Order: sequence, then C-alpha cells, then structure tokens
Amino acid sequence: MIWGMVIDLKLCIGCQACSLACKQEYGLPRGIFWTKTLIEEVGTYPNVTRVYTPQICNHCEEAPCEKACPTGASYTDKDSGVVLVDYDKCVGCRACYVACPYQNRHYLKKGVLKGYFPEKGLTPFEQQCYPHFQEGTVTKCVGCIERVNAGLDPACVAGCPTGARKFGDLSDPNSEIRKIIRTRNAVQPMPEKGTEPKVYYVS
Repeated sequence: MIWGMVIDLKLCIGCQACSLACKQEYGLPRGIFWTKTLIEEVGTYPNVTRVYTPQICNHCEEAPCEKACPTGASYTDKDSGVVLVDYDKCVGCRACYVACPYQNRHYLKKGVLKGYFPEKGLTPFEQQCYPHFQEGTVTKCVGCIERVNAGLDPACVAGCPTGARKFGDLSDPNSEIRKIIRTRNAVQPMPEKGTEPKVYYVS
C-alpha cells in the first residue's frame, strides 16, 4: 500500500480542527504543528473572501529531505510510503529542513520539551508524550502510521468536521482517493519541484 491524501479546498472552513486533533494525538511541543491551515484574504473591502489552504507533510515519492539527510535519519517506510525521521540517527544539522520546499519540517530547539508552562513543570500528558521526542532533532508528520495500521484514519482526517480530507491507498486504482484524483482534476503542490507529493488538492 502507498498511503496518500486528497484535500478539498471547497470544504475546508479554516477551523484548525485538524491541527488540534494532531496536537492532541501526539502531544506536540509548544510551537510545533505537523499540520496547519494557511489563511489568506483576497479582494478589496467590502468584497473580501478568505481562502483556506491546509498544509501537511506531503510524504513525497522523491523526497528532497531524505536525499539531503547525511545520516539516513530521514527515510521512507517501504510498506506505506510514509516519510519518517529516526531521532536516534538525526544530528540536528537541519539539511532536511532546508531541503523541504513545503516548509513542513520542524526543529526541536533546546528547552522546547520543558512544556507549555516551564515554571510549573510538565503536565501528566506532557510527561507521557515528550519522551517520544528529542531536543536538537527535526520532527515532522508521521502519517499517523500507528492509527492507520490499527484501521483508523489519521487524526487530522478524523478530526475534520466537514470531511475536507480524504485518506486512502494510492496504489489501488479503485480507491476513493484515486477516483477523486481522476475525476476532479486534483493537483499536487509545487509540481515543478518534481517531488511527486502523495498529498493532492481539489477545488
């Protein structure tokens, strides 16, 4: 299987529920968002419209982050096509961070794992989640691979109240997302980069 996602820009309402669902699922440190929604205002008052564009790691087929990594810390899981980071191999050089044209990687700077309220110590939830991270390394979306292997949708997909995100098997020509890609002129972000993202957009 090769997992992928289609995001319907007409259905996204910019509520950021996807970001919150991801934050809660992984207990991400302060300032770290594996998925976010960009908000842009277009037009001139009083004829102004807001455009919402959700962003997430594209788990590229030709991942520039993986190619830039000098230690092999960035790699593609062959069973799912998900791009991951091995924190034990990451030396924090941030070559992958610079190489990603989508700006979907995040550096865990010193002190970020002291919690949202450092002066009060870690909450029980932070104590549970933070051992999975390492300061001085780069982190990113993991494609909710454990949830998916358990038969669940990724947290951002499950948390979307409008169904703007669809998740499925790109290697199956009969999967729902393959049908959406074929019938709705789906586009990949920055196709000129040649990275072959596994995330598509329709509008």
